[in-house]
Amino acid sequence: MTSQTVDKAPQSPEHPAPAPTKGLRGHPWLTLFSVAIGVMMVALDGTIVAIANPAIQKDLGATFADVQWITNGYFLALAVALITAGKLGDRFGHRQTFLIGVVGFAAASGAIGLSDSIALVVVFRVLQGLFGALLMPAALGLLRATFPAEKLNMAIGIWGMVIGASTAGGPILGGVLVEHVSWQSVFFINVPVGVIALVFGVLILKDHRAENAPRSFDILGIVLLSAAMFCLVWAIIKAPVWGWGSGTTWLFIGVSLACFALFAFWETRVKEPLIPLGLFRSVPVSAGVVLMVLMAIAFLGGLFFVTFYLQNVHGMGAVDSGLRLLPLTGMMIVGSPLAGVLITKVGPRVPLAGGMALTAAAMFGMSTLGTETGTLTMSVWFALLGLGLAPVMVGATEVIVGNAPMELSGVAGGLQQSAMQIGGSLGTAVLGAVMASKVSNDLPGNWSGAGLPPLTGAQADQAAEAVQVGVAPVAPGTPAAIAEKITGVAHDTFMSGMSLACLVAAGVATVAIFVALLTKRGDNADAAGGGVHI
Repeated sequence: MTSQTVDKAPQSPEHPAPAPTKGLRGHPWLTLFSVAIGVMMVALDGTIVAIANPAIQKDLGATFADVQWITNGYFLALAVALITAGKLGDRFGHRQTFLIGVVGFAAASGAIGLSDSIALVVVFRVLQGLFGALLMPAALGLLRATFPAEKLNMAIGIWGMVIGASTAGGPILGGVLVEHVSWQSVFFINVPVGVIALVFGVLILKDHRAENAPRSFDILGIVLLSAAMFCLVWAIIKAPVWGWGSGTTWLFIGVSLACFALFAFWETRVKEPLIPLGLFRSVPVSAGVVLMVLMAIAFLGGLFFVTFYLQNVHGMGAVDSGLRLLPLTGMMIVGSPLAGVLITKVGPRVPLAGGMALTAAAMFGMSTLGTETGTLTMSVWFALLGLGLAPVMVGATEVIVGNAPMELSGVAGGLQQSAMQIGGSLGTAVLGAVMASKVSNDLPGNWSGAGLPPLTGAQADQAAEAVQVGVAPVAPGTPAAIAEKITGVAHDTFMSGMSLACLVAAGVATVAIFVALLTKRGDNADAAGGGVHI
């Protein structure tokens, strides 16, 4: 990993990006292929685990909050570390950073598969996220420095398609592995993929470093941003237990806001900030970042519940539930290249706004799903969601990365991916809090309305935890008639919570439509190395 060819990336339109090389090392399209393998691992793990969550929950006896942390630990580690990881790539070379990320991610994945407790799963998921953070922005930095200006947008479009297809394909691959092998295999599969990515990376990748790359690290900025994100997500996840009016909840929210404010102030004072706030003077960059956050809240937050709906309410196996999401996967895979062509012709603004409009419509449609909803109706809404997400996955990347200066390519890549992971973490936390609050409010009335025996305080808490993941809290030996009533109440209550969560997601997607109207295409010359005027 230490032997590498270093090339200073161009810094101005007068110094065009390097032409394609004839050998393996540094060849643009082979570089794209190499980094796509590593990126595919990270993108897959954002959604493949959603299908495995019910199996992990049953096997390890996890609570609803535990299952949330399997997802949130990963997203939060990615979100907090991505920008710092982008700095590491800018400073020490994107090739080196990418290869370390690949090795660490594969090793952490294998460790999760060997874990026998929920605590270890969450710990290694966090490590997975940290190493994933190293390779994601490094991959974008390699693409920006390797591709000539006229082909960069096409490369970024393909990059977006790989992320979109991997994100969408996660549930299907996860379903096959969970049902026919084990939930552990969902993580073990990353080990051979990581080895392949490492071999190709060592043979093909050529290190490029910007001449104006930062030479120091904003340690205080890293601490403040990490603390702000952790306190915010922790408060949202714990709020249903503590209560939204609890002083503890608002203490964590207050600390989070204070850390964000201190972070913003410090970034204007430090010589080489973690996030150069000047980037956000560019309206398209700001809009692209916000758009990625909102999209991920709606999509990844909603997907968290859909897998429990299919497996625990409809009683499907992991493979069947993955197949039910095939319309979502298929439309993202088909829609991504079409979206790339459309964005190339008309720019990102209309496709992105249209995509978020379709996403909002799909989430509204999913709020109408019920315990007896058929496959055809589900397929319509899932397909519409995939069609809406495709242009956002492709276009938002181009907007953010294409409008950032070359010397901040790693930071821009980190910012783009961090926005998605922050959105995924917030989506799971916020929509999880909506679900938990709705279930806690509705379950007692629905329970007594069905004429079931009253529950003690502890029993009510246990029942609510089960219902939050669509499981009927039927005790062993319960008479069939009573068990049927309990199952009906549990599933109806779960559906009321999922419906409200999907409506909130639809509202978030609607706001994103207007944000998308503020985006514009990044100039090709600037994207390749000229710098953006901000």
